[in-house]
Amino acid sequence: MLIVEDVEDDVLLLMRELRRGGYDPVPTRVDTETATRTALGDCDAFDLVISDYTLPRFSGTAALEIFKASGCDLPFIIVSGTLGEETAVSLLKAGAHDFILKSNLARLVPAVARELREVEVRRARREAEARLRISEERYALAARGANDGLWDWDLRSGAVYYSPRWKAMLGFDEQDIGDGVNEWFSRLSEEDRPVVQARLQSHLEGATAHFESEHRMCNKRGELHWMLTRGLAVRDQDGHPYRIAGSQTDITERKLAEELLRFRAQHDALTGLPNRLLFMERLRAAFDCNPGQARCAFAVLLIDLDRYKIITDSLGHAVSDALVIAFARELQARIGPHDTVAVLGGDEFAVLMAEVGSAAVAVAFADKIQAALTAPLSVAGHEVFTTASIGIALGPEHYASPEEMLRDADTANQRAKVQGKGHCEVFDARMHAFAINQLNLETDLRRALERHELAVYYQPLVNLANGGIEGFEALARWQHPERGLVSPLEFIPVAEDTGLIVSIGRWIMQEACRQLSAWQAQFPGLQAKISVNVSGVQFAQPDLADTVLQVLEDARLEGRYLKLEITESVLMHSSEGANAALGRLQKREVQFLVDDFGTGYSSLSYLHSFPIDVLKIDASFVRRMAVEAKHDEIVQAIVALARSLKMEVIAEGVETLASLARLRELKADFGQGYVFSPPVDAQAATHLLASRPHW
Repeated sequence: MLIVEDVEDDVLLLMRELRRGGYDPVPTRVDTETATRTALGDCDAFDLVISDYTLPRFSGTAALEIFKASGCDLPFIIVSGTLGEETAVSLLKAGAHDFILKSNLARLVPAVARELREVEVRRARREAEARLRISEERYALAARGANDGLWDWDLRSGAVYYSPRWKAMLGFDEQDIGDGVNEWFSRLSEEDRPVVQARLQSHLEGATAHFESEHRMCNKRGELHWMLTRGLAVRDQDGHPYRIAGSQTDITERKLAEELLRFRAQHDALTGLPNRLLFMERLRAAFDCNPGQARCAFAVLLIDLDRYKIITDSLGHAVSDALVIAFARELQARIGPHDTVAVLGGDEFAVLMAEVGSAAVAVAFADKIQAALTAPLSVAGHEVFTTASIGIALGPEHYASPEEMLRDADTANQRAKVQGKGHCEVFDARMHAFAINQLNLETDLRRALERHELAVYYQPLVNLANGGIEGFEALARWQHPERGLVSPLEFIPVAEDTGLIVSIGRWIMQEACRQLSAWQAQFPGLQAKISVNVSGVQFAQPDLADTVLQVLEDARLEGRYLKLEITESVLMHSSEGANAALGRLQKREVQFLVDDFGTGYSSLSYLHSFPIDVLKIDASFVRRMAVEAKHDEIVQAIVALARSLKMEVIAEGVETLASLARLRELKADFGQGYVFSPPVDAQAATHLLASRPHW
């Protein structure tokens, strides 16, 4: 046998297994394309080919292609450590005879025995057919093809010989079947009969070199079995057929295995629902049935369970799996007979609604789904509450492909999530334009640093007691070459979603610390400090402390001149590692501000858990102090809280003299806002320090 394998130990395992089965194999091992091609140049040297699927310099797929090109009539068996079901099906379709996992080598000997027997049968049939053309020796053919059911049809007389094995395959005794061709054709399934007859006629007319057909036949008990029938016509000197003989093999077991593999390749293992592959096939079929229609003929709904991750993290995968199964049943109970529910992965479902006349129909279906989720779902002994985010795309109008339609349903789904839990959104062109804009923005942002399009602006922090500059907050600005000045509200979320905020945040900190160090050299005795925002993505980096300390060292700046601004939500979700990083930085006298205080969790516990030095009152409270008394009271409460905890307080968003006066009355420590100065570039900030304004 020829073994395509790079591991000698695996070859020894195969040898041992075959010897246990009564074989005495003589192996030739190859592990390269050249060696395989050379070995298969002499097909007669081998009875069997066994190939690993994955090799360092080669692959089972490549070996199969060489094998097919060689024309060798040998069994080709894939033996692999791991092999996905979809890959296995594709290999069988490509010409492999079987596949066996290395963890289940007990299947090797039966598979080898079966395939060697089939080779013997094929060779015996070819030899017998050659004899049949010369001497019409029917019994020589029967003797060599004893494992198959044999048939021999005299086309002149119409009589057909069916071997005992042919009859036994269908559960009949010798005397139960006569010699008419109807004994064969009448037992073909009604669906397959026209195909078999057409192929047989095609061969008899000389259009094909041989007759071959896979079809279903009814046995004595009325059960359908899959049969592989092959035959070859014998022709007279004028080329007219006067006899055709061949064999019949029961391939039911193989067909069932293929069908199972095909089902698993097209269905979700947890729910049994169609998976993405089968869903896309059905969506393509919907497009084919409705090409270029100018009205909404069907809809795609993309559905995500809103609390799936929380349920998984808190109750475990068994409960979340049970939730997916329960929700799948809810969906199946509500769809129409021509609709499809599929699982695209995890908690992501897709529904293909056929014959949808308008968006209102799809939205009504989505509302029914939401209504079904108002009551708790009983899963794995728990009562689970959840909602769903649903995106809807209507088609086929305006769509060139199913992929585009699914993309837009996903875009609508993402918009629904932004709106909050339990929302539904129908896709419109503006969503696509927004998504394209975000993608372009991300692409441009990736190049912004290397193209020096980003800049740091500085907004002064003012000491409200004496009106002097206490320091600056460093703020990112992006001067896009085509869009102009891009708002941080637009590009910072994109930077956070893509992880670019880590490199951008590090660059801002480097620039800000370098600038402050330059100011200290320019203005001896300057005690101003610099504040830099730290996003949640940056805060989660394990090297946060190392990065900050390296920036300070590179800028030759003492830690006491740097303040890091962190939001409440980031602190609430921080890890022990992040808390340890803050502790390391605190030892270097780096200070920490809670940004936008009062808008997040506002849990007092984290104020004791983290080394917080400053509370920063959110601008929304400061701006409305003079308009609504409750906002004034909130500001008073935060100032009092900071004072009791021996923390400083900064009021941001100071935009009027009235707000400034009130904050001074409340004895807030520092202020920041347009009443003092907007964010300015480094040159303007230098001018502010030089002029020493007092507000």
